[in-house]
Amino acid sequence: MLPKPRADIAPNTAEYETLPLVKPTGFREYDARWWFGVPGHEKPSELNLLGVQALGQGMGTVFHDKWVSPKVVVGHDFRHYSQSIKYALMTGLAQSGCQVLDIGLALSPMTYFAQFALDAACCAMVTASHNENGWCGVKMGYDKPLTFGPDEMGRLKEIVLGGTPILRSGGSITRVDNMRDVYLKAVTKDVKIKRPLKVVAACGNGTAGAFAPDALREMGVEVIELDCDLDWTFPKYNANPEDEKMLHAMADALKEHGADLALGFDGDGDRCGVVDNNGEEIFADKIGLMLARDLSKEYPGSKFVVDVKSTGLYKTDPVLKENGSEVDYYKTGHSYIKRRTTDLEALAGFEKSGHFFFRPPIGLGYDDGLVAAAAVLQMLDRNPDKTLSELRDELGEAYTSMTMSPHCGDEVKYGVIDEVVKEYEGLKGGEILGRKVVDVNTVNGARVTLEDGSWVLVRASSNKPELVVVVESMKSKEDMQALFREEVKPRLAKWDEVGSYNQEV
Repeated sequence: MLPKPRADIAPNTAEYETLPLVKPTGFREYDARWWFGVPGHEKPSELNLLGVQALGQGMGTVFHDKWVSPKVVVGHDFRHYSQSIKYALMTGLAQSGCQVLDIGLALSPMTYFAQFALDAACCAMVTASHNENGWCGVKMGYDKPLTFGPDEMGRLKEIVLGGTPILRSGGSITRVDNMRDVYLKAVTKDVKIKRPLKVVAACGNGTAGAFAPDALREMGVEVIELDCDLDWTFPKYNANPEDEKMLHAMADALKEHGADLALGFDGDGDRCGVVDNNGEEIFADKIGLMLARDLSKEYPGSKFVVDVKSTGLYKTDPVLKENGSEVDYYKTGHSYIKRRTTDLEALAGFEKSGHFFFRPPIGLGYDDGLVAAAAVLQMLDRNPDKTLSELRDELGEAYTSMTMSPHCGDEVKYGVIDEVVKEYEGLKGGEILGRKVVDVNTVNGARVTLEDGSWVLVRASSNKPELVVVVESMKSKEDMQALFREEVKPRLAKWDEVGSYNQEV
């Protein structure tokens, strides 16, 4: 039995090599993420390999508590430390009596897919997703296609930090070969694009580079590879299709090669970002609306789920109304939207961050960047006389900001948001920039809607020490900028705990 984990162990010491280090803040709302560290970085590690082993023991205990078969698919993303973390995690899972199926280098959706392909109840994907180099984490689940929520994460945290896992005999670790080929065949088998399309595939030197170009070619399009060589130093930019640097690189490559669109994939391949034929980014919530309009014609009466960061155009869209489609706004977070989409038996769920969740007959219910890419290509195939920008122009006018994230410590961010929510709730009936506040949705932070349909959103990040800010204007780009610069930014600046932004409009 491992000693009870501690949070105060310094790297480069004997204790670091002999005791488990687990910082409590790494247990997020629906997955786990810690700063593992990179050589030469001043920020100390929040987790060591013995801590990962303890995490595996705790995870296995949770799986047994749920009375499911303890058969666990495990994969890892392409970071220089991910494979080591995976082995430590698998050791802990096996010690807790789990039958571990190691599928090797993987995308998160490949791990979810393997649950179905290998008839495994549980999964654990070693990835920090789009977080910068030095972060590590685990996405996990026991009820496919769903992943952990707050209840499961709370129980896992209790077991790991309390040092109370239950170790069992019968555990094993088995390597599974060729899952990549099985997964890619399944993703591409029903996608045969007839329209000639030239596509930039951008992978930010992350894991998707080993999957996305081959998948897109098999779908029938010409592929221009952009940063698809795997490089765990991520030399150019973070593999995040919401990051300005990645989006600008996608636009530049598209213009250089005369491509029809660019598709960008994050570090673990569960998200997809889109740049249109003019080199303009189309935020994922608007891509979701375009897909919903297209799919509602194929599947009338379909339901769709979107997160609270998404455009208000879903509620007013005439095509969705004509086809009898309903739209439900819910909490941001891949686990939340995935679960909500399943519970409502919706055809699809969309997140502004680029997570797309397609249920049968399109997908299996989890977020998959390649399935999302296929959906975009099929939409274009069904509209052969229109470019992506022309399909975008058919939407109503709305000016939506990029997602902006000011630093705010994990220990204090929820307290800050509670106070911000109180302030915005007190504004009901009042005004922001000369417009009446008509609604304050507090399902996830505060989404404050004004009388003309414009809105601002402030919430706590589910996976990083940050807040999340999005604004949308129904008037102009300048008004969208004013909503941020004159309303949200000054309001948040009143709290000393709120630091600098990763990007601003």
